[in-house]
Amino acid sequence: MLDGRWRAKAERALDPVGKLLYRVGISANVLTIAGLVIAAATAVAIGSGHLVLGFVGVVLTGVPDLLDGSVARYSGKAGPRGAFFDSVSDRVADALLFGGVAWYVADESEYLPVLALAVLALSMLITYERARAESLGFSARGGLMERAERMVFLSIGLLFDILVPVLWIMLALTAITAVHRFVMVWRQATRAAAGADRGVSASAPGVPPLSPTPDARVTDDRRRPRSRRLSRVPGRR
Repeated sequence: MLDGRWRAKAERALDPVGKLLYRVGISANVLTIAGLVIAAATAVAIGSGHLVLGFVGVVLTGVPDLLDGSVARYSGKAGPRGAFFDSVSDRVADALLFGGVAWYVADESEYLPVLALAVLALSMLITYERARAESLGFSARGGLMERAERMVFLSIGLLFDILVPVLWIMLALTAITAVHRFVMVWRQATRAAAGADRGVSASAPGVPPLSPTPDARVTDDRRRPRSRRLSRVPGRR
């Protein structure tokens, strides 16, 4: 929800900063790598129990992700390669952050790291659902728990030291998002399949059926061989 409604506004607000970074000579890939480095440092901070520092790190992790798009546009090098690198880097950053969370909550219970990893697994699932749907020509955007919402919830959990309750909430909302996207794509695929079946097996009302192909073994009356009649003249056939 936040990604669809507020991301464009945030990027427009930070657009002058992106233009300045481009003029300085900082590329979009450098920003993406900087985000990965910050995410790794944040994971270490969270795992070692420095939650407020982890909160600051999570906020800083999102800044390069908002700026790299505008820098790429000003440089004129925006394209599939940069988009692919950015998407993969986001997944790696998520894995690092939730790995740090799993490391931290392991001190409370040996089972709690499974909770953090379950949130991470469902997060990867909803990301895969969107990517796979778009590769098939469908849409799987939206949901209650996209990446922006995950970062907001994680920041709240770190700031107020309520990671375990927040993780349970994230698990439920991420599962709902995964089911929502599955149903969304399933319905689109069902409609597409129904439309394809109607186009192949039946003609639209008022449209004559397709003519048979040249190799079809259907002949009309004009092509049927005439039967040989017996001559009425005696002695002749």
